[in-house]
Amino acid sequence: MKIASWNVNSLNVRLPHLEQWLRDAAPDVVGLQETKLEDPKFPDAVLAGLGYRSVFHGQKTYNGVAILARERAIEDVQMGIPGFEDDQKRVVAATVDGVRLVNLYVVNGQDVGTDKYAYKLRWLDAVHDWVARELAAHPKLVVLGDFNIAPDARDVHDPTVWNDEHILTSAAERAALQRLLALGLHDAFRLHSEEAGIFSWWDYRQAAFRRGMGLRIDLTLVSEALKPLAVASGIDREPRTWERPSDHAPAWVELAQA
Repeated sequence: MKIASWNVNSLNVRLPHLEQWLRDAAPDVVGLQETKLEDPKFPDAVLAGLGYRSVFHGQKTYNGVAILARERAIEDVQMGIPGFEDDQKRVVAATVDGVRLVNLYVVNGQDVGTDKYAYKLRWLDAVHDWVARELAAHPKLVVLGDFNIAPDARDVHDPTVWNDEHILTSAAERAALQRLLALGLHDAFRLHSEEAGIFSWWDYRQAAFRRGMGLRIDLTLVSEALKPLAVASGIDREPRTWERPSDHAPAWVELAQA
């Protein structure tokens, strides 16, 4: 089962890219972030024509998440973090072929010390407690999405800039991610590569993609039960080269049959 995560940064704009990528890469399951569409406008009929069922949780202009599954049932759907009041549509979870998927569009946080940064840390605390419960109920768990956190210095183009006082790499954000991993989750990319300088996001400004000025903030985390089944993982840079691309590239993990 190939499971992917992609922040499409507006499905209204990037739908042709998503269609092309689904045909080319043929993932079995995809978590999308930043769909930026209200639910009645989600292109589920278009995606069904490509063989993908979909569940989605969106809003106009901002946020929005979805899970797509190719010729597979999507069951036990959960929208939002249980018990955490939030108007922002950032979370959807579901089960596909016995694998529980939690798809997150993590809060950006704006700048360290701002109200949005404090909200990000509260949100991550709520995610931690919920994922702990999900993991207890579903040992075969994948947590994926745009985490808006680069795990360590290998995952940024310039560690002197992206330091422990900078948004997306601050000490508190990285500690929150490590606390999540400590529940028994593993960064699938790092199961297969220790290489530095492999990124999933590049700013639209400063010719960042061409200059290699990126961050790895799109993650697929697998549970201990799935760790031995994670046979491959990576980041597909190709869609970032297309015309009017998302600023993110898909991250993926391949699970062998249990």
